[in-house]
This record gives sequence, structure tokens and C-alpha cells, in this order.
Amino acid sequence: MAGERKWISVVWTIVLMLLVLSASIAVPLLCRPFFYVHITDLDLPERTGYTEEEIREAFDEMMDFCIYGEPFGTGVMKWSEEGMAHFDDCAKLFRLDFAVVAVSAIGLVLCIFLGSRGLRPAPIAGHGPLFWSGSLLSMGFVVIAGLAAINFDKAFVIFHQLFFPGKDNWLFDPRTDEIINVLPQVFFRNCAILIVGVLFVTCAVLVWADIWLKKLNGTVK
Repeated sequence: MAGERKWISVVWTIVLMLLVLSASIAVPLLCRPFFYVHITDLDLPERTGYTEEEIREAFDEMMDFCIYGEPFGTGVMKWSEEGMAHFDDCAKLFRLDFAVVAVSAIGLVLCIFLGSRGLRPAPIAGHGPLFWSGSLLSMGFVVIAGLAAINFDKAFVIFHQLFFPGKDNWLFDPRTDEIINVLPQVFFRNCAILIVGVLFVTCAVLVWADIWLKKLNGTVK
């Protein structure tokens, strides 16, 4: 069974793509200072009438519900059952992403273990899974990011229609779900930019690592 196998290379590629994608999505979900910076940069206290502490409290309570399953709340801000239902839908997507991170990370460890036992990925068209995972994922997101950049408002709507089919509770009424007042669309746009930025940098590192390993092994003169 030992030796190089192309099917192993395909498995490696899929596992790496899932890991990079899900981990990139997790970055803005787990990095709360990224939102805190927007509070002052977007002048949210002046625009909404809430203090910075109240905005942080509302955001933290909402994210604690989505990520850790804590009781739902938005600090001093009003919320509705419809609004909470949408955040519950978000929580399911967040936890799905974290599950993909965990499963793909375990998959990568298993791939490395198999490699240590002699079952290694065979090159496909002269390149290994590092190159193909980085190239395929980045090329796919070049198209997605390009379309989103042309019309982010439309992309924002399409995203919600795809991931929350048949629902419109993501169309918040700022009078009944006041937290939407401190979550402007520019914040979500910047989250998307952060995800794509982390993904592209990681993909570039994977492609560079593949080329470097080929040089190290003397296959590239």
C-alpha cells in the first residue's frame, strides 16, 4: 500500500481547501476587536445615540448566543422574536463552519499520518496538493469577489437568499431590532474583505510552499 497515489493527492486537496475556507470564515467570527474598531471608525455612538460600552455589550451578547449558545440578548437594545430567530439561523451556520474547521483539521492530521506511513500524494500535472488547493480555491474566490465588488448590495441580498432560503427575517426593522443600527452594511462588507484577504494570503503561501518543496527536492532547476 505504501507509495504515491493520485487519489491521496485529491483527498489532500479537498481537505486543505475545506480547512482554508472554513478557517478564513471563522476569523471575523472569532476576532471581536475587528468589530470594536468599527465602532469608532464609523462613529457609531454619534450616529446611533448608544455609548461605545452599550454597543460592545450588545454585540458581545449576540455573538455569545451565536457561538456559545448563551441566552440571547442585545444589551440595552430592543429585540424581537423574529430577530432572534435570524440570529439562531446564523448560529447554526457559525457552528457548521466551526465543525468543518475541526473535521478538516483532523482530516489533515490523518493525511499527514498516512504520509508518515509511506502513503503519500502523487503529483498531478507536476504539482502537489498544496499547489492545487491554493490555486483552485483562490481562482474560485477571484470570481466571487469580483462579482461582489461590482455590486455588493446585490451580492449581500443573494447571499441571504442562498443561506436563508424562504426567510425574510434578516430584513430587520431598526425600531424593533435595534442592534441592526450598529451593524451597518459596510461592516459586513469589511468582514467579506477580511475573509477573502486571509484566504488569498493562505492560498499564496500554499502555492509558494509547493514550488519551494519542488525546488528543495531538485525537481525544479
